[in-house]
Amino acid sequence: MLSTKQKKLFKELLETVAISGQEYQMARALKKHYEPFCDEIIYDNLGSICAHKKSKNPNAPKVMVLGHMDEVGLHVGNVTNDGCIHLNPYKLSIWNQVLMTQRVYIQTREGKLINGVIDTIPPHMLTPELREKPMDPAKMFIDVGARSKEEVEKMGINLFDPVVIRGDFEELNGGKRLLAKAFDNRYGCIAGVELLEAVSKLDLDIDLYVGATVQEEVGGMGARALTEIIKPDFAIVLDCSPASDMGGGENLNGVLGKGVLIRYADRTMIAFPELLRYQEEICDKNGVKYQYFMSPGGTDAGTIHVLNGGILTLTHCICARNIHTCSSILDVEDYEGALKALIAMVKDLNREKIEKFKEARR
Repeated sequence: MLSTKQKKLFKELLETVAISGQEYQMARALKKHYEPFCDEIIYDNLGSICAHKKSKNPNAPKVMVLGHMDEVGLHVGNVTNDGCIHLNPYKLSIWNQVLMTQRVYIQTREGKLINGVIDTIPPHMLTPELREKPMDPAKMFIDVGARSKEEVEKMGINLFDPVVIRGDFEELNGGKRLLAKAFDNRYGCIAGVELLEAVSKLDLDIDLYVGATVQEEVGGMGARALTEIIKPDFAIVLDCSPASDMGGGENLNGVLGKGVLIRYADRTMIAFPELLRYQEEICDKNGVKYQYFMSPGGTDAGTIHVLNGGILTLTHCICARNIHTCSSILDVEDYEGALKALIAMVKDLNREKIEKFKEARR
């Protein structure tokens, strides 16, 4: 179960609004948590952030542990004279059918959150034909309670302001599972903070870089920029992948409660087999459950592993139900196991091990 301190961290980072391209609030929150446990803070010019814990070993390899801080979202479109707000056609990986009647936050340029809701039409006002069809987002409106376009403007709302469906952090089943928006990928951000604190007083054989990238959901731009600055010898990517265990199906791929994902392939990367074996060994030694996983999606690892002539890259993911919605569900044991294995891996890595991984490719 999560401690009181962990619950506070989860709530803060999960409820922060930070859609792709506008992640500055998350970066500021992470900076506050990183600073007590690192030697310096590194940024790229896109908005990614990384904490550097230096090794006393002059020959220390660089190990980079990254999550991504952006979440899926919407944008403000045109405002009608009666104060209703169109959705901008540019939306970020959200299925249309999860939008209707959802409560939302609009984040203004000043960082203020404006409450609103996506309006719907009562079924008895629809034709029989329209009742059977999904609603087109172009016909949806955000309602912030304004009575005119002028009132919307007075709230500080502007075209292309970010919109996030509200998903407050809650515990389920006595704290065994967690419900919130943005476990994809605040899991990686939270685990990074806890990793950094856990090893802050240790003398590691690696130069450790722990951070979070921008714009993963739209192509991994932040991962590219930050990796080119750090130039790591070894990268560990933390992300939250889709579970497929609802409804008691067979041949499942991603099951809550079955542990770390040994992600052997996705659409952006074929995993390094020697690193998967290493991941399994670390999990076995530390009593952490794991499961094999293949994904139609991708992670920042797809960007990182082909940079700088090829970088040893390992994904260290867990799964959640309902990702890319405001109601994703994560298993606490999966999180705790993944964090335990991650800490053990960072403590175990050194120059000799990393060079052996490189030699396996030659």
